[in-house]
Amino acid sequence: MNLEKIRNFAIIAHIDHGKSTLSDRMLEVTGTVEPRHMQDQVLDSMELERERGITIKMQPVRMEYNGHILNLIDTPGHIDFAYEVSRALSAIEGAILLVDATQGIEAQTMSTLAVARELGLKIIPVLSKVDSPLARVEEVAMEVALTLNIDEEEILLASGKTGEGVRELLDKVIEQVPAPTTEVNESRALIFDFKYSDHKGIVLFVRVTDGEISTTDSLKFGVSKESFKANEVGIFTPKETPKKAIGAGEIGYIVTGIKKPGVVAVGDTVLSARSSTEALGGYSEPSPVIWASVYPESQDDLAKLRQALERLRLMDSSLSYEEEASGTLGRGFRCGFLGMLHMEIITERLRREFSLELIVTMPTTVYEITQKNGKIDEVYSPIRFPDDNQYESVREPWASLSILVPSDRISGVMQLLHEHEAEVVDTNTMPDGRTELIAHMALREMMRNFFDKLKNVSSGFASLSYKQIGMREANVTRLDILIAEEVSPAFTRIVSRNRIREEGDKMVEKLEKVLPKQQFVLKIQAKAGGSIIASRKKSAMRKDVTAKLYGGDVSRKNKLLDKQKKGKKAALARGTGSVHIPHDTFIKVLRND
Repeated sequence: MNLEKIRNFAIIAHIDHGKSTLSDRMLEVTGTVEPRHMQDQVLDSMELERERGITIKMQPVRMEYNGHILNLIDTPGHIDFAYEVSRALSAIEGAILLVDATQGIEAQTMSTLAVARELGLKIIPVLSKVDSPLARVEEVAMEVALTLNIDEEEILLASGKTGEGVRELLDKVIEQVPAPTTEVNESRALIFDFKYSDHKGIVLFVRVTDGEISTTDSLKFGVSKESFKANEVGIFTPKETPKKAIGAGEIGYIVTGIKKPGVVAVGDTVLSARSSTEALGGYSEPSPVIWASVYPESQDDLAKLRQALERLRLMDSSLSYEEEASGTLGRGFRCGFLGMLHMEIITERLRREFSLELIVTMPTTVYEITQKNGKIDEVYSPIRFPDDNQYESVREPWASLSILVPSDRISGVMQLLHEHEAEVVDTNTMPDGRTELIAHMALREMMRNFFDKLKNVSSGFASLSYKQIGMREANVTRLDILIAEEVSPAFTRIVSRNRIREEGDKMVEKLEKVLPKQQFVLKIQAKAGGSIIASRKKSAMRKDVTAKLYGGDVSRKNKLLDKQKKGKKAALARGTGSVHIPHDTFIKVLRND
């Protein structure tokens, strides 16, 4: 393979900036996908991606255009999947910076751009959606030019909807993105992703940096040292297409046949079995941002849940989990996620792809608890957070936020930051007149639906990126939710002491609305510091116990109604009953929090 004819690149963009649509037009223009197989979001193969209109999993595809091979890696745009994007950027030489002409540069775009620059990638700026009547082409082009310190003439205009500018963009990729280079004569490839197949085992997604890898080659991992044979190698068209070999500069896949977990790691290097060449640099391990406990509704499904998490871990290296036990919920797994959307996607995949009914606890961050004897413990689960009199102090993780917002929306954003106990540390005026707010906030507060609230108060015009900045003292306590006078661990959470009553009232009110009626009056309470701080009752479901009666004396009907009334009264006196909480109740509470 002639390296000079290969170009490896990605499209980096904020969510909903037209990245997937532009990718579709590229596949059409290059003839990679036949017209009869063409559909919207071709590279988004997951059902959830199509439903939500977002990219969750990176997907490589190989295109041929004007005598060149163009390897595109389609990347996610949501902030929760920034780690996925960073891995893709390490396997390429160039990136298309896609900016929506109707919205301008977003905070997440700036964050991803910084990563691309650190890796030394060639940046090609492009304005998308230029055909929209809402497009502000001149204004946004000036903003991009000032941000990148380039002339406005260097910015390309394109429309994924009409196909305008797509051929010119592909020509620019060939012209400006550097061809790949090699360093050694032996075979070597970087693993930037992998997946699991029941039939093929682990399938590696690789960028071959040196030499050539052929089917039946004896190979090994540079870090784990595990040896294996290449059962199949190939390229993405975008489906997996077998080839005899993939060479230096190419992006492709290797079928390993390995079916045991823990052998493969993203960032590891594939080498020839007898090679003495050093492994490539690889990637840093992703750090979970939030934690939640996941339990099967039936303990009979514990093994099935364990296997499902193992499978998903093989498809998503940023997911982490370990087994735990709860006295109320039984045995389950404490899982680490990169954000709220990441958690929602994983739990939804567990439900859909593995037919599991789950109980998912309220998400939390990690807390450092200093005991009275000086010992420091890390607590990930709210239900394990100690009572107020059992510890000396608590520390929690904080993040630095960058928020881009139009000047006329600043007051609403500032009020929201105040409500979430944030500290505004700096403000900057952007070239287009928008304001960048730099604020510090506890990760705990970001989990209180901060992103959605930010979109609401700014009418959708604000954007957010963030990074963790360390631990600080926390003024928090545990809030328990009692349903039928029994603590429901799934709803236990850690909240600010300043808002303890507000949070308690909100939770019981919400649960009173979403919990299904029972055969008895259902008592819902919030408890903190040993006291009940909020309480509501949900009326009982009335069962027509007289439905089977046909005629007869009215006393028969009254007798059945009296019997029903006594049963409900007894259940209420006990304050307990068998309360089934459907899976969707937990999701509703999480989404509307």
